[in-house]
Amino acid sequence: MPDPSFNQPPPFADVDLFTTDPALRGALAAFDPRADTEALAAYGRLAGGAHMMERARLANEYPPRLHTHDATGERIDEVEFHPAWHELMETSARAGLHQATLGARRFSHVQRAALVCLASRMEAGHVCPLTMTHAAAPVLAATPEVGLAWLKKIRVADYDARAWPMKRKKAVTLGMGMTERQGGSDVRANRTEAKPVKGREYVLHGHKWFLSAPMSDAFLITAQAPGGISCFLVPRLRDDGAGNGLRLVRLKDKLGNRSNASAEVEIEGARGWLLGEEGEGIRAIIPMVNLTRLDTAASSAGLMRQALALA
Repeated sequence: MPDPSFNQPPPFADVDLFTTDPALRGALAAFDPRADTEALAAYGRLAGGAHMMERARLANEYPPRLHTHDATGERIDEVEFHPAWHELMETSARAGLHQATLGARRFSHVQRAALVCLASRMEAGHVCPLTMTHAAAPVLAATPEVGLAWLKKIRVADYDARAWPMKRKKAVTLGMGMTERQGGSDVRANRTEAKPVKGREYVLHGHKWFLSAPMSDAFLITAQAPGGISCFLVPRLRDDGAGNGLRLVRLKDKLGNRSNASAEVEIEGARGWLLGEEGEGIRAIIPMVNLTRLDTAASSAGLMRQALALA
């Protein structure tokens, strides 16, 4: 016969994450009194519900798996996620996590930071690709001849997991590749090379020790061009649906953030398009880096709040 326990709290579920967080509501009232609190409350109820909390558990219980080849031996470089991951992504994308400051609703950055806190309380791993997608927007906007078509898809409050070229998708996500094994955070030590083809088109060869969210539709990647370190938009797939020379080597075994994939990648003839100018890659990508850092802080605040709630 089961031994009943009388001193354990019930499972944390069906909690309105926004209205039960006086610190978050107070900060929002102080720094953005015009924020759409109804939208945040609606997301807070959804994120704190038993269904989404179970999706969060499943996404971490069954982490992503790398498939480099299909059954016939063809190279595919695909990462398989549990369906719960895709539901998390869809839920937060439709709430505007990746485009709330860019879309029709036009959240302030303060209100969007509150959304990041709530999403991270539900499940922090899926916030990463949505964070990078949001952060890539100003970099793309600075070179509209390259970035405008992608920006239009970023502004869509939806999630499209299909492995299709950008032109066929209703919404896209973006990742980032800067770190190499010999340089770590020193981007100036990058050895990945980019050779010009025509106009802003280049061909990239090299290696990245850490590629964030490898199933994103495109990546902002730094590489050595003839004029120095430069920043490139590199799609995962070419227009015909074939792979774009991004060979996934392995997924990283991380201490946390396990629901989200991070990969080591070999770059073999990937087509990329120059963002900004040659030799100004760090300057070009810094807006993305800064926005991801802000989200990291907001996400950490959400994790601490959730730890307190669980305690």
